[in-house]
Amino acid sequence: MFYVKKLLSALVLPPAGPILLGLWGLWLARRHPRLGRGIAAAALLGLLALSLPPVAEALMRGLEDRPPIAAEQLARAQAIVILGGGMYKAAPEYGTDTVERWTLERLRYGAYLQKRSGLPILVTGGAPYGGRPEGEAMKEAVERDFGGKVQWVETKARDTAENAAYSATMLKAGGLSRIALVSSAWHLPRAIDLFERQGFEVLAAPTGYTTHSASLFEYLRPSASAFGTSCDALHERLGLLVQRLAK
Repeated sequence: MFYVKKLLSALVLPPAGPILLGLWGLWLARRHPRLGRGIAAAALLGLLALSLPPVAEALMRGLEDRPPIAAEQLARAQAIVILGGGMYKAAPEYGTDTVERWTLERLRYGAYLQKRSGLPILVTGGAPYGGRPEGEAMKEAVERDFGGKVQWVETKARDTAENAAYSATMLKAGGLSRIALVSSAWHLPRAIDLFERQGFEVLAAPTGYTTHSASLFEYLRPSASAFGTSCDALHERLGLLVQRLAK
């Protein structure tokens, strides 16, 4: 089911979803010219709209609804849990698989919180497509690059639900139930719900908020980064919808 979910989401979400919709419109235009061309044009305009920073920010609005963790909240936590966000496969400069940008951002913030609090860290992430488990690469980055210390390494999880389930097994064995959960701000609404289902009291520790340039020109021009942000937002919204329907 993991691979089925990934395939279906890849076909529905951009870029594949709008492209397939546009191709269907072109095929339909042979018999219904106005309707088919209208669908194809809407698909193209949709791709353009998703590449605009104001659209990306609007899609993220409501997902990034948790403020940065406060000192008094951090003081209540018993552990810091950092969720993986993807791997940089076969990195030539390191000679192995290592963590990519979303994961690095989360690890940096998790190590920063550890320095502020002295709390132990759990990192979680498997290898759903083969290669080095993400948890191992996360531990290496925390300790080598950010000077932190990882106490627990979870290496089997393929998605956020499994991050929560496998982390629960490790932490509850030590009697821990209150965690500072570190992930990208847009990812936390879904992650918090899954960890709360495992019986944790979750103290949100978001990082990587969506921000924009002070330059009006840069803010209004289409960009690949804005398109990526829009895709992340739509992926999370679809995930939240499926998660709520499955309750």
